Amino acid sequence: MKSLLRLLPYLRKYKRTLLWGLLTVVMSNVFTVFQPKIVGNAIDKLKIGLETKNIDGTSLLIYAAVLVALNLIAGIFTYLTRQTIIVVSRHIEFDLRNDFLKHIQKLSLSYFQNTPTGDLMAHATNDIGSVRNVVGPGIMYPSDTIMTLSMVLVMMFLTDWQLTLYTLIPMPLVSYAVYKLGKQIHKKFEERQEQFSLLTTRAQENLSGIRIVKAYVREEYEIDRFKKLSWEYLKKNLVLAKIQSILWPLMFTLVGSSLVITVYVGGLQVINGEISIGTLTAFFGYLTLLIWPMIAFGWVTNLLQQGAASMGRLMKIMDTTPDIQDTEKTDDSIKEIQGSIEFRNVFFTHKNVDAPTLKNINIKIPQGTTIAIVGYTGSGKSTIINLIPRLYDVTDGELLIDGINIKKIPLEVLRSNIGYVQQETFLFSDTLNENILYGILENEEEKIRDGKWNDGVMEDVVAAADVSQIAKDVREFPKEYETMLGERGITLSGGQKQRTSIARAVMRNPKILILDDALSAVDTYTEEEILKRLRNVMKDRTSIIISHRISTVKDADLIVVLNNGEIVERGNHDELVAIGGIYADLYEKQLLEEELEQL
Repeated sequence: MKSLLRLLPYLRKYKRTLLWGLLTVVMSNVFTVFQPKIVGNAIDKLKIGLETKNIDGTSLLIYAAVLVALNLIAGIFTYLTRQTIIVVSRHIEFDLRNDFLKHIQKLSLSYFQNTPTGDLMAHATNDIGSVRNVVGPGIMYPSDTIMTLSMVLVMMFLTDWQLTLYTLIPMPLVSYAVYKLGKQIHKKFEERQEQFSLLTTRAQENLSGIRIVKAYVREEYEIDRFKKLSWEYLKKNLVLAKIQSILWPLMFTLVGSSLVITVYVGGLQVINGEISIGTLTAFFGYLTLLIWPMIAFGWVTNLLQQGAASMGRLMKIMDTTPDIQDTEKTDDSIKEIQGSIEFRNVFFTHKNVDAPTLKNINIKIPQGTTIAIVGYTGSGKSTIINLIPRLYDVTDGELLIDGINIKKIPLEVLRSNIGYVQQETFLFSDTLNENILYGILENEEEKIRDGKWNDGVMEDVVAAADVSQIAKDVREFPKEYETMLGERGITLSGGQKQRTSIARAVMRNPKILILDDALSAVDTYTEEEILKRLRNVMKDRTSIIISHRISTVKDADLIVVLNNGEIVERGNHDELVAIGGIYADLYEKQLLEEELEQL
């Protein structure tokens, strides 16, 4: 339950509305708690009228009118209670979900490599929903229960304290039952949520990899795996439901036993002339008012235990500190970078891996030059460029940009000046236009007016598309740049997706452009056209190219060859071919492949 204390900052934000909501709870109960007393007085008045054969219809009508008025006013305040406390719970749900996503966005790349997407989706949906129930019904019903219990017990003690004590005999059993069963509910709900995360992960992977599933005819296999996970989720739900099903009847039984005691003890008091029929009727009215609080007590216990379990799961993520973030060493006065890069004795080791991936990397990349990194698969090419936008941090050594340690540059400044086209191309389920514009900050230079990109921006989009050579394909699309792409850009070919990603990077007008095997899916002619246009675009800017094709990198100012995480060769194309090492081997293999293709 301690995890629920983490909701206090959210509650403070809406404290005025919540206080008003609690006030409406008080007022609702004030106008409800007097009703049994009025009913009792009306019955005593009617009894006297029957005995004297002088029934005053006007008095009874007044009693009825008062009851209607009290019910109406109590109903209005109950409505206001829901319009305050429940509405606040929705706002807090909104804030919590946004804070959750905001925190997730700050986490390092390594976190997502070790955490299933489906698990995060389960947290963002089910768990946040459970926490909202704590803030809404979990506040409204306990406050209503406490106020009702307090006021009703005061009225009962004022009416007949002895009968009240008899009536309250089963109440300690209620508290004990809720305590014991509540612990079990918390544990079983946590187990259920963990199973739901596994189920969500499996579903997400199936949908994301549907083409692979179909291509390998594994539909039945995946259905069977999902069915097993779903069956486990069902069993955990049934166990939770079994415990919850004990709690509800138990509440009814204990409250019912209070009614039995009242009937017996109160009946004897009426027979002995100690209390009137009206007083006993009022007592039944008070007990009726206590039935819902007792039931709500059990229900709210469920909500609190489930909400505490969900909040605990959420806080495990929210308390995760990003490995890479701005610190007190960050120099916020740095607003831009020029693009010169230097690796000084850089080492890098992945988490949970003993051997370093990169060893003693030393490279100087002056601003405006183009460097290429080549090597066999697994040599560390992608890792070395992931250090530049700080997707990873160096384990040892220094990485400098413009002569400044990269850790001193604010992350937003660093990454906003880098255009990065990765090996695994990712496009969003949006228009082609919006995918190309994705890297543009919308609040810059009034680029958006009335919700639309201005004409100057669209001219830049076309220019970027021309550089990447996607423009000629776009002209054949039905809606050209407004063409909707499928999920992950599924409606485009591999080459078209790569060229769209290059246009997105160019559109950003970056100081540093990184192409990680970004031309592997395009033909050699298109590759040559893209590289020719990129040279014009990237004048005075720094470019880093990784490729398995020698044709892509042969014109670079410097070519670095990696092997097992170390630099083993460096120089220009002619120099490296002359050495006869790894680069020459890769070059000869490519020439052989081209000859075979021509046969």
